Amino acid sequence: MHVDQKFWRIATRAGLLGLMLAHGVAVHGADFKVGFVNVAIVLDQAPQAAQARARIEREFAPRDREILSQQQQIRTLEDRLVKNAAVLSASERERQEAQLRQLKRELRRSQEEFREDLNLRRSQELSTLQRMVTEVIQDMARGEKYDLIMTDGVVFAGDKINITKRVIERLKSEFKESDG
Repeated sequence: MHVDQKFWRIATRAGLLGLMLAHGVAVHGADFKVGFVNVAIVLDQAPQAAQARARIEREFAPRDREILSQQQQIRTLEDRLVKNAAVLSASERERQEAQLRQLKRELRRSQEEFREDLNLRRSQELSTLQRMVTEVIQDMARGEKYDLIMTDGVVFAGDKINITKRVIERLKSEFKESDG
């Protein structure tokens, strides 16, 4: 039901926009230059996005390796405990089990901190990229005298008004000029 409501809300907005544009053209007799940008595709294909992903990967790789090392250490201790269970004294087995529980707690804490930091960092990079994309779209709109550029909520946009590829090309050009 929620998806249906969202669809109708979007369809209603698109219909109203269409009526407003049609009415505006009929009343004023002026042509409107309308464009559409699929921002999700731009954010996926812009070289700045790939650069941001690589930057995040480099930044978080050491912590990821540390977590993998902790996981391996825990597996090794678990295997050793199972293998030597018959020959360990009760107190030694309890000591090793306690050590194992402590290591697992530390691992869970490390994983949670890693996820939180990674999500925060991704959010920061996405915000920066979104601002850059918005600036490029606005610059193109002013330079090419667009009256309206739409993004989300569009059900269909023909090739005539879809400027997504041109925005990506502009971002690629700016990326090359900045030496990536």
